[in-house]
Amino acid sequence: MKGTRGVARPVTHWADVLAAELIKRRGAGPHVFATAITPSGPIHVGNMREVLTTEAVFRAAKDAGAKAELLYIADDYDPLRKVYPFLGGHPAVDYAAHVGKPLREVPCPCGGHGSYSEHFLEPFLRNLRDLGVAPTVLSAYDLYHEGRYTEHTVRSLDAADRLRRIIETVSKRQLPGSWAPFNPQCPACRRISGVEVKLYEYPELSFRCACGEAATVDVRRPGIGKLPWRVDWPARWHFLGVTFESFGKDHGASGGSWDTGVRIVREVFEGREPEHVMYEFLQLKGKGAMHSSTGLAVSAELMLRMVPPEVLRYLLVRQSPRKHIDFDPGLGLLGLADEFDRLERVRSGAEANPGDLTEVERTYELSMPGQVPDHLPVQVNIRHLVTVVQMADTVEGVEEILRRSGELREDLDDVGRRRLAERVEHVRVWLDEAAPDQVRFQVRPALPEDLALGDEDKAFLGRLADALATAPWDGQSVHDAVHAAAQATGISQGQAFRAVYRTVLGQDRGPRAGFFLASLDRGFVVDRFRAAA
Repeated sequence: MKGTRGVARPVTHWADVLAAELIKRRGAGPHVFATAITPSGPIHVGNMREVLTTEAVFRAAKDAGAKAELLYIADDYDPLRKVYPFLGGHPAVDYAAHVGKPLREVPCPCGGHGSYSEHFLEPFLRNLRDLGVAPTVLSAYDLYHEGRYTEHTVRSLDAADRLRRIIETVSKRQLPGSWAPFNPQCPACRRISGVEVKLYEYPELSFRCACGEAATVDVRRPGIGKLPWRVDWPARWHFLGVTFESFGKDHGASGGSWDTGVRIVREVFEGREPEHVMYEFLQLKGKGAMHSSTGLAVSAELMLRMVPPEVLRYLLVRQSPRKHIDFDPGLGLLGLADEFDRLERVRSGAEANPGDLTEVERTYELSMPGQVPDHLPVQVNIRHLVTVVQMADTVEGVEEILRRSGELREDLDDVGRRRLAERVEHVRVWLDEAAPDQVRFQVRPALPEDLALGDEDKAFLGRLADALATAPWDGQSVHDAVHAAAQATGISQGQAFRAVYRTVLGQDRGPRAGFFLASLDRGFVVDRFRAAA
């Protein structure tokens, strides 16, 4: 297999392994990679695992020389299933009156889009562009109304008894007597759910809606309704020619929609199921799997405001999709950014790596939304940046503090300055949206009035002020001075740092003291400690 630079390398990354298996079983293409998400609410980081898993294998297949196309299908013909919690703040629209209607025909929550589905699709598609994902976008609503599903609708209705047997046998559950492999859309109330098929004699299908409407339609006419999910999915595989797809473990459970889909595509549509991988869910730390319908989720849009797109990609491509991910949008997000920066340094040779450099290189390539840089981009430790951003109002102020503390030693070119500005903005959003209280602080402009310092604390601060008046002004030297002053006055390190934080911040905890103090003006720090002593 060849990498993006045309150099042969072992197949070690999970995406390359899956791509190699696909090519071995199905040849070099053309291949169709498909991913689909229902735009029923904010599309969250967990949803992105489906998209980026499929896209990573798509990239790997193309790198291996295969012809491939990536599709995203918006399931906007699905009905609005309930009034979700996040819709409670939209009194202008009575969403209860729209439950059961296709998402494409439900009003937009903000009034700025053509429909409910477009309201959630627009930011999602923008997020995909930011992540470097460029699929051909298809609308299920349009596919039905353009007649792409018509042949499969007729075949499904003709094979209704066989479909019932397959679903009941595989899923081991009894379908209701009124079940039919098609959900007509009521011409009166426009609902898809709550409509019962009464009679089918090709080409006419008769039904009655819960609203009281009764109608007969010609099944050869596009856009009169949709197939239920367990039939829709294999129909889509067949007419789109899908050769690879990823899906969550809910679909892959024994007797689930994957198992019934395999039987249906083979026995009813006379086709073949795609190659696949089943992914585990993202677990929101301490809360469980993400679900936008319950509000238990971090939206992809917010995530991309808190971290660069390469960090979100890294979160989802660094390990096999078969492993679950514990996601912590608080301090865990800083750890993730740290981990990505280390990957970048190892890949560039700036830091030693005890593991497989081939794996490092490939993970980095698949994490990047665009062109892979040929040198190490400017890096600023994310935890340091969290401290500095709370001390400066502008990017220029941040840069000045970083230089004063020794964190930035090189002159920034336009690319480096732009990257720093982007990281600063990400940190500001994270501080507003997800940071725990323990990392938030504000430097007091004057000595706090409610200082609770004992004689030992004051002796320590006086000695520390004298030491810092002449010590080298960098993080490590200041850190060493704090420890030396604490030892000389006989107080514990914890008591010493508490005295520092109370004096400067008016609280018992704060950022790493050495770097933090070195980021401030020396005269300000020395004067503050002498005033407290």
